[in-house]
Amino acid sequence: MVRWGGGGRRGQGREGSLPAPPTTPTRCGDAPVSMVTWCPVWGHPDPSVPLQRLSLLLLLLLLSGPRPTPGMEDAAFPHMGESLQPPPRACPPRCSCPRADTVDCNGLDLQVFPDNITRAAQHLSLQNNQLQELPYNELSRLSSLRTLNLHNNLISSEGLPDEAFESLTQLQHIYVAHNKLSVAPQFLPRSLRVADLAANQVTEIFPLTFGEKPALRSVYLHNNQLSNAGLPPDAFHGSEAVVTLSLSSNRLSYLPPSLPPSLERLHLQNNFISKVPRGALSRQTHLRELYLQHNQLTDSGLDATTFSKLRHLEYLDLSHNQLASVPAALPRSLAVLHLGRNCIQWVEAARLRGARGLRYLLLQHNQLGATGLPAGALRPLRGLHTLHLYGNRLERVPLALPRRLRALVLPHNHVTALGARDLAGMPGLAELNLAYNRLVSARVHRRAFRPLRALRSLDLAGNRLTRVPGGLPSGLHTLRLQRNQLRALEPELLAGLHELRELSLAHNHLRIGDIGPGTWHELQALQVLDLSHNELSFVPPDLPEALEELHLQGNRIGHVGSEAFLSTPRLRALFLRANRLHMTSIAPEAFLGLLHLSVVDTAGNPEQVLVRLPPTAPRQPRAGGP
Repeated sequence: MVRWGGGGRRGQGREGSLPAPPTTPTRCGDAPVSMVTWCPVWGHPDPSVPLQRLSLLLLLLLLSGPRPTPGMEDAAFPHMGESLQPPPRACPPRCSCPRADTVDCNGLDLQVFPDNITRAAQHLSLQNNQLQELPYNELSRLSSLRTLNLHNNLISSEGLPDEAFESLTQLQHIYVAHNKLSVAPQFLPRSLRVADLAANQVTEIFPLTFGEKPALRSVYLHNNQLSNAGLPPDAFHGSEAVVTLSLSSNRLSYLPPSLPPSLERLHLQNNFISKVPRGALSRQTHLRELYLQHNQLTDSGLDATTFSKLRHLEYLDLSHNQLASVPAALPRSLAVLHLGRNCIQWVEAARLRGARGLRYLLLQHNQLGATGLPAGALRPLRGLHTLHLYGNRLERVPLALPRRLRALVLPHNHVTALGARDLAGMPGLAELNLAYNRLVSARVHRRAFRPLRALRSLDLAGNRLTRVPGGLPSGLHTLRLQRNQLRALEPELLAGLHELRELSLAHNHLRIGDIGPGTWHELQALQVLDLSHNELSFVPPDLPEALEELHLQGNRIGHVGSEAFLSTPRLRALFLRANRLHMTSIAPEAFLGLLHLSVVDTAGNPEQVLVRLPPTAPRQPRAGGP
């Protein structure tokens, strides 16, 4: 501020003129000044100062002082007492609001709809609470909502007023699963994309619940009490984009008509469906997955046109019904056909001729007998990869199976023999499961397995074999022979299995003297050996060097010598429980050199067994008492 005669002794100054305002910082004497600054003038002003100088002074005062003129403030600059931080967002008590458009009140045991929810909220989560109703006045003001999650509350239909969603014109996702709705809302917004009303008590839906929703993609109504009477014929009129519809676990007695033609996945399992009306699936040409398992379908409930128009169908599950035959006119696009647990007694080749793209055929737990699968019945299925036939009454391996078959699963049948050519037509077979049949060694041809050069897994458990079959493929990785009647291991029968990694011989009648010298010599890749529940009196000698896991539980072993594991330096786990070991039955030097050993199970022996692992072993053993 300009001072007249300030800073010095009165009357001793001289008259001076005002200098022009400097445009850069300057100095007045030795004192630093900045902005617009003038040096002080000593003495009183001369009364003869011209009028123009007073005018100039007033102008300079206006330029140099503050300018708090109302309405002229800089809006970007904070006023006195204001913070540079934005004001805090409104958020309901105990809830979290990680973003301006998100309110999360999940799992707070709320019994009342929270207030103070911002009108700008687009995503509101109220799942896992105790809400019984939605107040219309609170919900209707949230017109920007896109996602409303009410999953797992106590909301009844009376607590969800019909007009509750009228103002939510932006709503895209609504989740009301696991509540107590007895009827669906009469109206849901046109903008809806996903609606989840599963696990309620819904008995009825209305034309505008899901109708007239051009953006609707997914509807979940499973685990309700819907009957066909509660599903109007125009339930999806005007909703031509629905791709997923779940109506499983309801009370439907027939396949509902007028389903959206855009459907790609349709879940109808666990109903009481006994019939698919003619033409009910004629418009669903985009359908890829159809689930009809656990219903009451019979052959009379299907006709030759039921599936014929589904030219994009890839997965069809008809298991757990009452079908006596394979359905007719299956589409060429079908890749997986599940017919398990029906009453099928015979497979007609003509019924499968159209399904030439089939990759997985599941026929387990039917009533296929000796003539149930005629030779060549499946030969048209040239691309078949996996065939499941377990739990039937087949007496032999079906003949003339597809040559490209990779997995044949036949346990729990009545197969008693394997001829030299029974498996010859499947050179690419990698997995063969014949467990729990009636095979005896005398009726297994010595060349039965020789054609299977690609075989990697062979399961012969639970048969009546007394010896290891001969001619096993050299590329075998897994061989399961547990629960047979083996009384001897002959080295020549295991010769050449250089790639075998897992061998199970549990629950047989093997004794140490029954294991011929050199039995393990060629099993150089063996990592897991199960000899449990046999009649061994000590650890077999000369075990494979690659062995990592050895099961010897349930034998008659009473002593473990110091040289028992010299041939197995990679051993990691040893199971010796339920033998005849006592406190000092294991030699202190038995585990020397087993640097990887981390588990030794000796529980269930007559006495608690002392086990000493090498100090470099990574973990202490698991040992048990009597």
